[in-house]
Amino acid sequence: MATVRHPLAGFSADPAADLSSREVQERLSKSAIAAFFKLAQAWELRDEASRRLLGGISNGMFYQLKHGRRKTLDQDKLTRISLLIGIFKALNILYSGKLADSWVSLPNSNPVFAGEAPLAYMTRGGVPALMRVRQLLDGRRGGR
Repeated sequence: MATVRHPLAGFSADPAADLSSREVQERLSKSAIAAFFKLAQAWELRDEASRRLLGGISNGMFYQLKHGRRKTLDQDKLTRISLLIGIFKALNILYSGKLADSWVSLPNSNPVFAGEAPLAYMTRGGVPALMRVRQLLDGRRGGR
């Protein structure tokens, strides 16, 4: 039987990274941390909101990460950052740079947000809320 070497229906056949693997966590953490803080800067997030998006990490750990101390992130934090990067990407595909960066802080009439800013929804709702926002935006941009 022939092996498929190209994506089917827009999906890659490559296996997902095993974020529970310590080796994978160590390999991905540095770039994930850098990406998160670039995203936080673009969105003009306060440190408290950034900490909550990362799962409510302590001030001490947050400032160690922020000031470049090398840390290995666990599966939860890597998952959260992956979802946030997907949200960031989708926003930048859908909207101009200025609106893409401010979208998370603007009141939103979508029933999911009930008139609140998506940031409030995401910080309160954790991973399920991050997934829902990611799915909402991916749906708006056609799923790619």
